[in-house]
Amino acid sequence: MAGKMNLPDDNDRRDITPQQTAAMVMSAFIILLIIVIVLIANRKPSHHQNPPALDPILAENESPVVKPDTPVSSEVKPGDLDFWDMYPTDAGNDEEDDTLQGTADKDDKEEDGEEEVPTEATDGKHTLVVNRDGSEEWVLITPYLPKNDYDYTNLVSQSGRMAYYTDSRVTSYLGVSIDKYDDYVDFGLLRDDGIDYVMVRVGVRGYGTGTITLDDYYTDNISRANQAGLDVGIYFSSQAITPEEAMEEAVALIAVAQENKVTYPLAIDIGFILNDTSRIEGLTKTEKTAIIRTFADTIKEAGFNCVIHADKEFLIKEIDLSKFSDVDIWLDNNGDLPDYPYAFTMWEYASNGSVNGISGPADMSISFIDYTQK
Repeated sequence: MAGKMNLPDDNDRRDITPQQTAAMVMSAFIILLIIVIVLIANRKPSHHQNPPALDPILAENESPVVKPDTPVSSEVKPGDLDFWDMYPTDAGNDEEDDTLQGTADKDDKEEDGEEEVPTEATDGKHTLVVNRDGSEEWVLITPYLPKNDYDYTNLVSQSGRMAYYTDSRVTSYLGVSIDKYDDYVDFGLLRDDGIDYVMVRVGVRGYGTGTITLDDYYTDNISRANQAGLDVGIYFSSQAITPEEAMEEAVALIAVAQENKVTYPLAIDIGFILNDTSRIEGLTKTEKTAIIRTFADTIKEAGFNCVIHADKEFLIKEIDLSKFSDVDIWLDNNGDLPDYPYAFTMWEYASNGSVNGISGPADMSISFIDYTQK
């Protein structure tokens, strides 16, 4: 029928093209993006954001104060902690760190007293003295006395026989001390066993009564030692408490030396008595020095060599060694290498030695010089 418009039915609708679908999706996405941007722009700042930097003066000199009403988040992140940036992470600073650690360790040692500080035992200016009661003390070594300069690496001991070598040659002389307690001595056997000289005791002054007693067999011992070809020295065990008594002892030795062949020194043997009180206990250092000096002067004036036989404690603490620069020392130091700091020419190194010709223990000594040539 003309002029009549018919509505299309479902079969008459046109299909939507792919281009139209893509345009619709794009429009929806743009609308969604605009909504998100608007929401973000209107969002309030979060209290988790980092606070503004502290005032520079406060950061250097003070700690910030947190007010009681300041809200604190229950969630703490590394970015919220100020001290995370205080520690360097650069591996190139290891050398500097080691240096700082070494300095700290040194400071710790100094605080703990571990730094090596020279002491009396290590400064080379003191020597250890063991007193009679077993106590020890470090005594200052005077620079004004001649020093002991022996090289103990040149000492050789074989079967109790001590010898000192210089340039691969023996330059010491082996000796034994003889007194009445040795009974009969076979000096020929002594000589064959390497002994060069003997020191024969002539007499002793009692440490209680002060009475002089001449040694048994001393004349016979000197004579037979000479016959065996041994050099002979003599000594007196003193307990003199006056210069006059010391002169009396010296005169007794001189008389024996003048009547016999004596080529080694005339000695004063002096010291304290072990486990008992001796006459010289009450003497001062000055008095003991004067007594021994009188003995030495008397011997030297008679033309003989004089030596002082004593231990380290007595020599260093009981007399003034500066008064004996012209008198030799026969050091009594059994068992150990001598740590006596001053010069000495003879050394008694054993009191229980064993040697052919003496049945019991022998007092063994060496002389670093040949007294027959002095």
